[in-house]
Amino acid sequence: MNEENRNYYAQNLNSQKLFQVYDTKIPRIRQYLDKEIDFIRKRLHGSENVLEIGAGYGRILKELSLHAKSFVGIDISEGSIEFGKEYLKEFPNVQLEVKDAHRLSFVDTFDVVLCLQNGLSALKGEPLELIKISIRAIPKGGRAYFSTYSAKFWQHRLAWFREQVDKGLLGELDEEQAKDGVIVCKDGFRAVTFTENDFVKFGEASGCRYEIREVDESSLFLIITKE
Repeated sequence: MNEENRNYYAQNLNSQKLFQVYDTKIPRIRQYLDKEIDFIRKRLHGSENVLEIGAGYGRILKELSLHAKSFVGIDISEGSIEFGKEYLKEFPNVQLEVKDAHRLSFVDTFDVVLCLQNGLSALKGEPLELIKISIRAIPKGGRAYFSTYSAKFWQHRLAWFREQVDKGLLGELDEEQAKDGVIVCKDGFRAVTFTENDFVKFGEASGCRYEIREVDESSLFLIITKE
């Protein structure tokens, strides 16, 4: 995969456009976004130090900010991080940093690591390596959460991408090529998702205890606990 495709979002979606992606008018998409955050919120106890990989401008961290001790969000896009610092200026327990997720050196630093809303795909690279980097960042007993789309959510996901196309955020959707969980646009954008079998393989390869949970018929979570 060439560098241009690898960093598509960083190059083609500035922070304002990324904000528009999540400013959706589709009720089912808003429900999906809320349910993912709620799934994590209910599993925080208030004392954790949390890392989010692929945090963008901090949309998820803002929603979680009252439910853990501290948060660090990292993203490769300098524009998103700068926008996020203003967006989160009233949340002193949330810090955003420009970092490449595939080059993190954190060791036993965070209680919880988050990589949500198909982040394993959006960040490109080798997903298992990113999972191992996340596991290294937590101590024994720490948890890492990864989510992808449920196969049951495909038609809603297509509708969301069509909305982004209509807003001018992405190139025209290739309706013939977009299928089987893979979004393809005519400008070269391609977004994949992972199946439950993929998550089972990742969980087994992690060497840690893991579970897989479907949420709201829209998300599939891989939850890894370091032992």
